[in-house]
Amino acid sequence: KVYLMNIDGSNPRLASGAWDRQPSNLSWKPDGSGLYINSRTEGTGNLYFLPTTGPSAGTVRPITQGQHLLTVSDLSDDGTAVGVRTSFYAPPDVVTFAVGTPTAITQLTAVNDDILTGKVLGTVEEIWYPSTDGLQVQGWYITPPDFDSNRDYPMQLHIHGGPHGMYGVGFNFGWQWQAAQGYVVLYTNPRGSAGYGSAFGNEIMNAYPSKDYDDLMAGVDVLLDKGFVDPQNLFVTGCSGGGVLTAWVVGHTDRFAAASSNCPVIDWVSFVGTTDGATWYQNFQQLPWDDPSEHLRRSPLTYVGNVTTPTMLMTGVNDLRTPMPQTEQFYSALKLLKVPTAMVRFNNEWHGTSRTPSNFLRTQAYLKYWFEKYSRPPTTHTEQPQQP
Repeated sequence: KVYLMNIDGSNPRLASGAWDRQPSNLSWKPDGSGLYINSRTEGTGNLYFLPTTGPSAGTVRPITQGQHLLTVSDLSDDGTAVGVRTSFYAPPDVVTFAVGTPTAITQLTAVNDDILTGKVLGTVEEIWYPSTDGLQVQGWYITPPDFDSNRDYPMQLHIHGGPHGMYGVGFNFGWQWQAAQGYVVLYTNPRGSAGYGSAFGNEIMNAYPSKDYDDLMAGVDVLLDKGFVDPQNLFVTGCSGGGVLTAWVVGHTDRFAAASSNCPVIDWVSFVGTTDGATWYQNFQQLPWDDPSEHLRRSPLTYVGNVTTPTMLMTGVNDLRTPMPQTEQFYSALKLLKVPTAMVRFNNEWHGTSRTPSNFLRTQAYLKYWFEKYSRPPTTHTEQPQQP
């Protein structure tokens, strides 16, 4: 929501009406008649305008539209906007346009043209599908550059973090590289994701992980139904909130041939007192010292005894958000249970494993290595294993 108040702090008031998306990068129109807002919805990012005076005050309207992720960083007094734009097949570049003619967007840079010259990219397709409770979930999948719908391909499921994050229509080097190795890459926005309104985001309030797991599995089933994914060679990975759900997945199903749980939370009881985000205490109905049962029920560690899936863990040594001991707990438990596992500790990384360019490359290479190491012999479509 967007609120206004007088300069002395008095008279705070709602300005954005019933609009139900998250605003960012707010800037005043020079004449003070409204606000320009960046916002993301259903995988896209665009510039919006919120009038604060006149008959349309409180009604947010789009300035730009399109299947892209556009983030406007500055606006001049004459209405010239500058920002960064990316789309399925175009990495981020600097663009500019006039807010009066927003369809005429001019690209100012070509930062990655030298890398992509001569490369054939995988094709990205959008899907919408019903999940538990009839909830509609959006996702996308990338097919290999030489895709043949009559073949069977291994599949990677990628899970975003946050958990209130959002996958979208922007270019992703890692996914395109994995697709070029012969994988179908699936990524979805399960309940709790940003970009679909407050009700959708609050579906996981005091219930994470829970039905978001169902949303992910329903997406896998949709792709299997298309007939070109090998059900014996499904793989799953994610970082942060995606690492949590990856560890949750392998504790609740054996349908995946291998997994990589990256920068995860494994045990909520020990996590909430050691993370740099102490407000995580507020994500539970009770404090753990009053009643730890909810923390235990929602911890992947509680279900580690069910895990048979070879599971790698990758975490930054300097991680303060999901500290290394979380990774170590799951690794130790898997070793004790004699489940194939590996722990990769990334130097020069905080939260995540890909900020340093060489570590980004290592992350992709380790995923490829781990998934290939535990690939299963393919089966026919009639032999698909049933989801537990």
